[in-house]
Amino acid sequence: MREAEAAVMPPEVYGPEFREAYESADGVVWKLERAQNFHEPYEPSWVAMTEGDWERSLRLVDELRGSLPADYDGYAEFRRVRVVETPITPYMQWELHVLAARAEAGERARVVPVSAVRPFERSEPLPELLIFESTLMYEVLYDAAGAHLGGRRITDHDVVEPCLAALIGLYEQGEELAAYHRREVVPLPPPAVRPLAS
Repeated sequence: MREAEAAVMPPEVYGPEFREAYESADGVVWKLERAQNFHEPYEPSWVAMTEGDWERSLRLVDELRGSLPADYDGYAEFRRVRVVETPITPYMQWELHVLAARAEAGERARVVPVSAVRPFERSEPLPELLIFESTLMYEVLYDAAGAHLGGRRITDHDVVEPCLAALIGLYEQGEELAAYHRREVVPLPPPAVRPLAS
C-alpha cells in the first residue's frame, strides 16, 4: 500500500474531498486507527487533557454528545477499528472517551489489541486508513508528533481490496468499543500528562 501510486493531498484539499466522499458513500465506510498519539489542538477537550484538566476535558466531551448524531444520520454506516496498546497512553484514554460518545451517536467501533495487527507490521506500524469501497482508499498522513498532514488517495483495486479484506477481518475479531470503554477506560485515574512544549 505504501508503495502504491497515489494522489497526495494537503489538509485543505484532503478534508473537503473526504467530506464529499463520505456524504455520497453507500454501504459501509471503514476506518483503521493505529497510532497511539495524535496532536489535536483544534479539539478543546484534547487541549484541556494536555493541560492536566481532566474534569474539564470530560465535561467538554459530554458537551459534544448533542451534536454527534448529525455526523452519522443519513450517511453510510461508519465502522472503525481502533488498535489499543497497553498501558493506555493519555491520548488514548482521552480518545476512547470521545469514541464512546461517537458509538452512542451511531458509529460502530471495535477495539483490537496490538497483537492483532503485528502480523501486518513487518517493518513499521500500520498507517491510518479510510476505505469507502474496493476502489477508493485514503491513507491519512501525520507527522512524527501526530499532527495531520493530509492524505493519499489510492484507487487501484488490487491494492485496496486486500486492505479492505484485512480491515474487515480485524473488525470481526474486535471487541465492541462501548464494552471495552466501560471495563478498561472508565475506571482509570486521570491521565498523567506532560505539558506541551511552547
